[in-house]
Amino acid sequence: MRSIVLGGAGFIGSHLVDRLLERGDEVVSVDSLLTGRRDNAERHRGNPRYAFVEHDICRPIPLQGGAGAVFNLASPASPIDYAKLPLQTLDVGSLGTRNALDLARRLGATFVQASTSEVYGDPLEHPQREDYFGNVNPVGPRACYDEAKRFAEALTTSYARVHGLPVRLARIFNTYGPRMRADDGRAVPTFVAQALRGEDFTVFGDGTQTRSFCYVDDLVAGLLALLAKGDSRPVNLGNPREMTLIDLAETTRKVVGSGGRVRSVRPLPENDPKQRRPDITRARTLLGWEPEVELEDGLKPTAAYFRSELNL
Repeated sequence: MRSIVLGGAGFIGSHLVDRLLERGDEVVSVDSLLTGRRDNAERHRGNPRYAFVEHDICRPIPLQGGAGAVFNLASPASPIDYAKLPLQTLDVGSLGTRNALDLARRLGATFVQASTSEVYGDPLEHPQREDYFGNVNPVGPRACYDEAKRFAEALTTSYARVHGLPVRLARIFNTYGPRMRADDGRAVPTFVAQALRGEDFTVFGDGTQTRSFCYVDDLVAGLLALLAKGDSRPVNLGNPREMTLIDLAETTRKVVGSGGRVRSVRPLPENDPKQRRPDITRARTLLGWEPEVELEDGLKPTAAYFRSELNL
């Protein structure tokens, strides 16, 4: 079928494009390249089933014809990016999502919205289930991203109720793998780059805050399962294996074979979640999906990618 991937030059979006092409889809990738990479956009140049459109989805999206699916992965996603681009992040979560929904209606497509575990904020419930409403500060430094994604969920479900549009909501937890940027501020690329350079691992706070890390291939498989088998209610997609950032640093050191001590560089940022682990019962029962790649196995190709990117 024909699939549209908004944010297709980003980290997850580019891997999704790969998988859709592998299964035989015609794919249109749309990206403004604000945080996406042109190298990702041009990976499939020459493939007759692939097209790239450089476009900001905060303006109406000029695509015609039909489509089976519109995947909306367009948004700055790393803390460094949305701290630098708060207004653009809010715009793409609101104006951009509405234009994406209108595109899906016009093309007769199922709409898949990439939401985030950040809708749960700094959670008071652990692990996080889809029926938890969250603990989010609407005026804090992370609000531009958290509230943009929460609004996008509200807009998506409203389109489903008002227009009967078939929609899916993927609440994506921490995902890692090749094609992340080494400087995007997230834990895995930061730690892998530091290990490759033989530097200390730097953490905010004391490093005991927890995260759960899902390899990108597993996440993309979850998105495709959600498209095929999901309903209009949110579904957590992530790896339920929880660990502290200290544990992540030690695992990275073991896989890469180098790296210094774990060192705190500043206090924990305001509203930074202290715990993060998905309850994936719903994904298991509804989609028949759960992650398969162990962290140690996923870090190996990730480290190989960064070794090449950083010329190390």
